[in-house]
Amino acid sequence: MTPTENTTTTAENTRKTVLRSSLGILSTATATHGTGRDADIPLPRLPGFVESAFSPLAYEAARLCLAERPGDGSRTAVALASTAGDTTTADLASRRMVSGRVHNPLLFMQATPNSVLGYLSREFGITGQMFSLSTLDDPVTELLSMADLLLEDPEVDRVLVLGVELGGSERLAAVYEELADGHGHPAQALPADAGLAAAVLLGRPGTGTPVSVRSAEAYESDGDTGASGTGTRVQPGSIQGLFDLVGLHRRLLREGGSHVLVTDPRAPAFTLTVTADTDARNETETHAHQ
Repeated sequence: MTPTENTTTTAENTRKTVLRSSLGILSTATATHGTGRDADIPLPRLPGFVESAFSPLAYEAARLCLAERPGDGSRTAVALASTAGDTTTADLASRRMVSGRVHNPLLFMQATPNSVLGYLSREFGITGQMFSLSTLDDPVTELLSMADLLLEDPEVDRVLVLGVELGGSERLAAVYEELADGHGHPAQALPADAGLAAAVLLGRPGTGTPVSVRSAEAYESDGDTGASGTGTRVQPGSIQGLFDLVGLHRRLLREGGSHVLVTDPRAPAFTLTVTADTDARNETETHAHQ
């Protein structure tokens, strides 16, 4: 890379601050099914939800986070991000309709991402604000920004952020292409029956949050690497950045220190830093793997 290119890259990677203040990470979790990853799990059974991996995986990731760090549901908010939502259910409902079969109201209900949020609220007594987001931008940026905003409310102490992504289908490919405004972005590269979810429980920095996350106003990138300087550039809307955040959080709990999370050279970056002592990190890491 020439000095001119390096200067240009650095200038491009200087972003407006996304977070007005630091956030504390209370817990993190992931859940995958049918992706071929070592961590894949059997699809959890979720009463009232059938056929699709979307809601069961969202619930499982949320459950793991909330079980590790129980808290006051009345002071907890939730934000869920997904590019196209539960396309598996939407596909099934559409196929039934065009074939002339009787409409199944259950499919209409669960095709709405807010449905699993309602289930979460009942199971964990969450009465704070709940939001569903659809974005082709970096979900990490969108969700951390939403958490930062929600924690401005003195009646909110914690924000559970979730990202869910399903495997490809004809509907998903068509929706993705339309949302991308014809710019040629392909659908997510996952098997058709696969699904993955990641969850991060956030609060204000302080006691009980051994790792904090803040905006990195500038960072270096060679333009070819993905999160944390490793991997490949992810597709727009992919929740891989959330998986990278979870992995980096666990690494810092073990090793300490500080690290910059770069989800994509075109997106804002974030700095994760250990704020507690070694004993607290080790204790938290132990709980995270139980």
